[in-house]
Amino acid sequence: MASEKRITIVKDGPYLVEGAVPLDEKVMVSKGHHREYQQGRVFEAQERYALCRCGHSKNPPFCDGSHVAAGFDGTEVADTAPFDERVEVFAGPTLDLYDDNRCAFARFCHQEHGEVWTLTEESDDPALRKEAVRASTDCPAGRLVHHDKLDGYQEIEPDLEPAISLLQDPEREVSAPLYVKGGIPLVSASGSTYEQRNRYALCRCGASRNKPFCDASHVNVGYRDGLS
Repeated sequence: MASEKRITIVKDGPYLVEGAVPLDEKVMVSKGHHREYQQGRVFEAQERYALCRCGHSKNPPFCDGSHVAAGFDGTEVADTAPFDERVEVFAGPTLDLYDDNRCAFARFCHQEHGEVWTLTEESDDPALRKEAVRASTDCPAGRLVHHDKLDGYQEIEPDLEPAISLLQDPEREVSAPLYVKGGIPLVSASGSTYEQRNRYALCRCGASRNKPFCDASHVNVGYRDGLS
């Protein structure tokens, strides 16, 4: 019998993934003035697997026990308050943008005609509104969420099937975080469950100062997983 989909953080160890969650690789590439995801490798389906969290595995993306020799400190320090309590709200004529500042440096917030914050302020223009929504919904960290003032103030969220993608950032010559999609529950090492979100980015370089979430430290440390 298949287990329920979830990710459990092992104390000072890996992410234990259960429930046959699909695993693949996505490459973030620049296309003119915006960025897109390109499909990379697809990993064989497994009911249960452990993903490296310390950045030292010799068998990436899977854990090989290297966290023990590395003396990895995986202490979770991220704010556990609900998203709506952590955000700053940027108001626009047809959209409001909620921003919790959990940046994974994926750079989808930059579009052809400006950054998502400016585009939100100019969202009475249908073309700029469309760009603003693309910028927020492509963000793998779930940092940016628009509320639609034209449709009952509904959250605008992409329809994502449960899956995990290893992100690659060839422009910066680094490997980026784990992009978790489709509302997969995240259980802390203490046994509590984080607020369930449609999308979030987990650190896999081991250097984040906001564990378990990515804070773009993979760029500063030059993390490469050896797959690309």
